[in-house]
Amino acid sequence: MNDIEIAHQVTLQNIEEVALKLGLKKDDLELYGKYKAKIDPKVGKGNKKGKLILVTAINPTPYGEGKTTVSIGLGDALRLLNKNALMVLREPSLGPVFGMKGGATGGGYSQVVPMEDINLHFTGDFHAITAVNNLICAAIDNHLYFGNELQLDPNRISFHRCLDVNDRSLREIEIGLSSAKETPRKEQFSITAASEIMIIFCLARDMEDLRKRLDDILVGYTFDNRPVYLKELHITGALLTLLKDAMKPNLVQTLEGNPVLIHGGPFANIAHGCNSVIATSLGLELSDFVVTEAGFGADLGAEKFLDITCPVGGFRPDALVLVVTAKALKYHAGVSKKDILKEDPDKISEGLSNLQAHIDNLRLYHVPFVVCLNQYTTDSEKEISIIQDFCAKQQVPFAVSSAYRDGGKGAIALAEEVLQLTNQENAYRPLVDLNLSIPDKISLLAKNIYHATKVEYSEVACEKIKELEAIGQANHPICVAKTQYSLSDDPKKLGYPQNYTIYVKDVQLYAGARLITVLLGSILTMPGLPQHPNYEKIDFVDGNIQGLF
Repeated sequence: MNDIEIAHQVTLQNIEEVALKLGLKKDDLELYGKYKAKIDPKVGKGNKKGKLILVTAINPTPYGEGKTTVSIGLGDALRLLNKNALMVLREPSLGPVFGMKGGATGGGYSQVVPMEDINLHFTGDFHAITAVNNLICAAIDNHLYFGNELQLDPNRISFHRCLDVNDRSLREIEIGLSSAKETPRKEQFSITAASEIMIIFCLARDMEDLRKRLDDILVGYTFDNRPVYLKELHITGALLTLLKDAMKPNLVQTLEGNPVLIHGGPFANIAHGCNSVIATSLGLELSDFVVTEAGFGADLGAEKFLDITCPVGGFRPDALVLVVTAKALKYHAGVSKKDILKEDPDKISEGLSNLQAHIDNLRLYHVPFVVCLNQYTTDSEKEISIIQDFCAKQQVPFAVSSAYRDGGKGAIALAEEVLQLTNQENAYRPLVDLNLSIPDKISLLAKNIYHATKVEYSEVACEKIKELEAIGQANHPICVAKTQYSLSDDPKKLGYPQNYTIYVKDVQLYAGARLITVLLGSILTMPGLPQHPNYEKIDFVDGNIQGLF
């Protein structure tokens, strides 16, 4: 059976019953039907008591390595061990759902449900974020149309439109062609999951912080080079009204009826890849153990969680889980898609270099971690033992999860290992000192996380760095946008690339998000669709959705 067929076999619990497991009553919920609800963050009362567990991974194949599946299985397993555990995850984007990767609600018997709702419109959070983003853009163009009192230079607008679909034709367009009064100018779209509004949504601690961050969005520059911020357009109050409901975390359940918070959905290869600070904070207030995940490999999601999200949220991670699959190891050894599920111990050994790189990286943060094999039925005992022996030599704990096949009981060994790790002392500290210059912060990440020896900059990037320093906006974390398939900026550099040069193509200030996004290599902020997108498999027949996975 596929994922949606398995999900349809399960009788869901009423969301009010699920909420009781967190000590919440009906009055604490805003119901979206029988199986979804929003929760006002104030019900947590500010007492963070839980321990925080991050699930990350090695560099993935194009088809994902099951971080969400492992996260859900781990949460279910902790519940089976009578622990008050809660999973806090990201919302899926429609881009991958209809594009190549598919949904993001786990798989097999380790899923969050109702999976169709979560993967599609859910409670409308993505739509609210998209509407806010594009209302800002409409306000900018309206200001230009009616006299441009702020003297904005139309060629230096730095805030752009977004849409929650993969559409390469929107990467660069021309607008302002509808009337003689408008000045045509270049415009571009990002996918909603890469937008500054999504990042702000996920980093804001509360509505007051959200207001300040929206006010501080850099709109662009005047003809005489003065930066213009969003507060000067007098639109922030309207934006808050659009986001007031979206800012409340969403409560759903696993196939085993355990509670899950899902809130926010930034991509990690373009944005910062973590669910909202509000949802994680609420989770730590409502439970003893919070299992969360960060997108793509540890060089992206985990780095950003540990260097950006934790400092902003005031979080201190207690344990990390580094997910690996046999097929990803083979992928990093150059095995083709058609052969990737065939037994190949030699290629497993060769691909371990990528696991080694991520082990080396995670050690820099001084948080205890375990390597978890997300087991496929095609994995042989010999292949598993090679990975286990490697971890033993590295003196890193190792566990196997069969949660995809067995649900929570398939992740019991992982849960027991994680519980031991959360009782260990750790000396977590972020890697990047925000007081460093922008080039020094980039170089630090390039050397320690990507294992490059040199950084080269385009002329555009150099000019923008000088500009940010001149307006006093250099003292922010670096959010690197790069390929997820390699530690480097080149998706073809697999395994453990070292002694190479990374190329900084562009630098973008997200002043409201308090981030500087650095674009490496050929990364794009609006993905395209593959030749045969997932939408070709999806249908609605006799009242049921088919082909969604």
